[in-house]
Amino acid sequence: MLSRPLTLPVARIAMLLFAGAAAGMATAAPPALQPCRLKGVEHEALCGSVARALDPAASGGARIQLQFAVLPALARNKAADPVFFFAGGPGQSAIDLAGPLSRRFARLANRRDLVFVDQRGTGRSAPLKCPDDDERQPPRPLAELLDETRQLQRLEACRQALQALPHGDLRQYTTTLAMADIDAVREQLGVARINAIGASYGTRAALEYQRQFPQRVRRVVLDGVAPPDMVLPAAFSTDNQAALEAVFAACEAEPGCSRRHPALRASWQRLLAGLPRTLTLQHPVTGQEERVTLTRSMVLGTVRGPLYSPALASGLPAAITAAADGRFTPLLGLSNALGGTGALATGMHFSVVCAEDLPRLDDATDAPGADFGTSFAQLYRQVCAHWPRGTPPAGFYTLPPAPAPTLVLSGSADPVTPPRHGARVAQALGARARHVLVPNAGHGTLQLACLRDAVQRFIDAPDDAAALGTDTTCAAKLPRPPAVEPPGPASGAAR
Repeated sequence: MLSRPLTLPVARIAMLLFAGAAAGMATAAPPALQPCRLKGVEHEALCGSVARALDPAASGGARIQLQFAVLPALARNKAADPVFFFAGGPGQSAIDLAGPLSRRFARLANRRDLVFVDQRGTGRSAPLKCPDDDERQPPRPLAELLDETRQLQRLEACRQALQALPHGDLRQYTTTLAMADIDAVREQLGVARINAIGASYGTRAALEYQRQFPQRVRRVVLDGVAPPDMVLPAAFSTDNQAALEAVFAACEAEPGCSRRHPALRASWQRLLAGLPRTLTLQHPVTGQEERVTLTRSMVLGTVRGPLYSPALASGLPAAITAAADGRFTPLLGLSNALGGTGALATGMHFSVVCAEDLPRLDDATDAPGADFGTSFAQLYRQVCAHWPRGTPPAGFYTLPPAPAPTLVLSGSADPVTPPRHGARVAQALGARARHVLVPNAGHGTLQLACLRDAVQRFIDAPDDAAALGTDTTCAAKLPRPPAVEPPGPASGAAR
């Protein structure tokens, strides 16, 4: 599972006002679109929906309403090809990302509409949400959050509740069906071609869209590639291990870090060897102390989150050393620090992964990480054992030559979609694809302002050659954040 959402916390940048577009909205909006307000977007957007068959093969069966939003371009003489954003997860709502993404890509909004479609099963489009997806509910006790048995029990209860919904045929939420929905939105908007920007799972969605509808794509940006033939639960172990090893290597190469943590790798192994362990911990959200039995899989989970962001990973040497000495609060705090911009629809997440990845798990060639092992894959095996599965077409797992210029971005420190996936995808896509390696970047290279500017130039380029020649050297010398130490003695000693 791409356990963190596609969009990480973003820098606060000035947003260009939509005043010109908003002023003409009432008369310029097509009849199918209505003015609406989106969280985090200062001015009015336009919202619409498309009725879609839940099961395209069942005539007269259940139908769902696919919801989408459009942020109109500022220019009166706008470009004919809008930008569609493909959300991550799988399970994230694209409409919920409209606020941060519209600020990130404000320059693109000068000349192009920005379009956000809630993929079926997410957001407002026949959502498949579990009770734990509601961010408004009080935080659960640590024992409930960390205990895998309780997690499985809650997921089983959620599956049963979802199947009772009018749209609860969980076999109908594959990426292939969802991309046919996206093309229905394009058709309703009356545009001939789109520019696609996807990150994390959104790259898999964008690749499937261009496989099905190659003539409808003008430019594609893939940030942190999760290709269709990547078996997610297996690859995660391999890639998480590589990212953690990079943290250890960076500490060894940094004089200050190596001096403070001369035996970091040994401390990590000592931490793992001492599990399971029952101790008193402070809840990172409520601050209340709780008695918890920590297992190996729980501790691996707390490390996985900070690896997504090099800035957070820089705190791992100190946190791991403290945890090995019995002080777990710093590690739990780091694990909770990443946050996100909206919860995943857990039901949609498992509908996708159980259909597209689990059937291929036994044949996966990725070697499990020495520390991360197969525990993550086993969790998915247990959940998917009872989860109804769709059947992707055979062509889904292929990577045909790119029909349009495609910019593939990879962060060298990404623990889930590292450069090995981006390089292979770019090679398969052929002459119209270009792979850009961003040193020391984590999951989501488009957090870097200079790369967002490069994407704007890539999309605005007048022809294919100019697009593929876009200058991306601004990110070539991104330094790795130095190891961070707490300002005072580490707190949170276990008792």
